[in-house]
Amino acid sequence: MALTRLADKPLGRRADKPLGDVGPAIESLGTDDVAGGLALSDAAGWNQTGDDWRLFLGHGHVVGCRDGEGSLVATAAALPYDARTGWVSMVLVDAAWRHRGLATALLQACIESLLETGRAAVLDATPAGAPVYRRLGFVAGFAFDRWQGEGEGTASEVRAVRLDSEAIAVIDADAGAVERGFLIGDFLARADSQLLRSADGGGFALARAGRRATQVGPLVAGSDAEALALLGATLAAVAGPVFIDVPGRCASFGAALQQRGFTRQRAFTRMALGGAHLLAARDRVFALAGPEFG
Repeated sequence: MALTRLADKPLGRRADKPLGDVGPAIESLGTDDVAGGLALSDAAGWNQTGDDWRLFLGHGHVVGCRDGEGSLVATAAALPYDARTGWVSMVLVDAAWRHRGLATALLQACIESLLETGRAAVLDATPAGAPVYRRLGFVAGFAFDRWQGEGEGTASEVRAVRLDSEAIAVIDADAGAVERGFLIGDFLARADSQLLRSADGGGFALARAGRRATQVGPLVAGSDAEALALLGATLAAVAGPVFIDVPGRCASFGAALQQRGFTRQRAFTRMALGGAHLLAARDRVFALAGPEFG
């Protein structure tokens, strides 16, 4: 699938332009907006942290709208990965400002920012969001589920190895077909992140703190047995609530989570506007980085 523009659809308003005749302007956001973005994601019950928002604002193109007092009331983010790919996420609107077209306008602005640089726009959609994205020309790929459970926190000595982030990024890119070394490096640089390696060094599991739960993923392994070993070691290393996003093809992995008391929280679908190569579930990827990062 070649890169496509939003044919016969209005492209998002450019940053710093008014939204229609009456309403807040769409503007580009910066690192001073971490607190405002975090307030929106907290209000929605999402799991992003201030570190996540700093990553979006520092490496991506984030747009938003403010109310008359200057508080953020809506956001959307485009995060460029490699030369071919960018991620779209963090589409948030304060409850009092919904149903005014803010989300669609901000989303379109982010999509256009990626298309202008030749990147395919990719996102992970909830069942409610998928029809909206489909109308914009997005095509559905594989499905995955968010599982929620508890970490055991029983490991007295955690085998957490902080190796060269470039080496981990290479494994991640080879398994997922997207180069995003800055993302992996950012995750690994966080003080509360943990990295566990498979016995042969070719697989890994990464766990990082979230606002509501520890996010486990990416988890890359060469076999079901290796993935299950990494899962067991990771859950032994973390305590408290855990989220893990698992492609639907990983049936035995999901069954193992269920045996550990995990439950399916919600479903997602990988969707892309251009870039059909990004729609297939990868054999070595057993857990994703989260719908905000892919």
